[in-house]
Amino acid sequence: MLDELKDILVKEADAISNIPITNEYEKAINLIVKKIHSDGGKLICSGMGKAGQIALNISTTFSSTGTPSVYLHPSEAQHGDLGILQKNDIMLLISNSGKTREIIELISLSKNLYKDIPVICITRNKESLLSKQSDVTLLTGKTKEICPLGLTPTISTTVMSVIGDCLVYGTMKHIGFTSDEYSKRHHSGYLGKKSKTRFSNNNI
Repeated sequence: MLDELKDILVKEADAISNIPITNEYEKAINLIVKKIHSDGGKLICSGMGKAGQIALNISTTFSSTGTPSVYLHPSEAQHGDLGILQKNDIMLLISNSGKTREIIELISLSKNLYKDIPVICITRNKESLLSKQSDVTLLTGKTKEICPLGLTPTISTTVMSVIGDCLVYGTMKHIGFTSDEYSKRHHSGYLGKKSKTRFSNNNI
């Protein structure tokens, strides 16, 4: 069992190290900065199932680091929650297959409200409908799930999360996000105390 667990870690690390890094990342970050920090919009993150949980995590991480973001459930969007969209928003949509029905429908519904809303997608399939309907495609690479059935989202969700971290990091660097600004969004807990201490030390 220990050898199998070590093998899982190797496969997870290998998948991360093989994420295709292209100019699409720079394009995605520039779009996020423009639409949100210049035009006053927000980042709408969405995914279905396990991909949706990753989208929620990415969204909250963006919000905590100075880039306003909300998670929109693709099914609830069809029952009124689509009203959260506003002019100048930008979408980050996640689907491993690039074929998830609810996500494809979300693009159509969103563009019916704001036809020029930019779409960034995270997917495995560059030939998918999702990729073709997006302005920017961030590929996960040729991921193979590590569950015994080869079905349960495991490596794919790990890679999606890392791609989200890359976007957050790049955006933070671009906007010059500081410990002071971080502390304003983290009033409690260990991170809140740490950021306040760091800000105080930097201003001694």
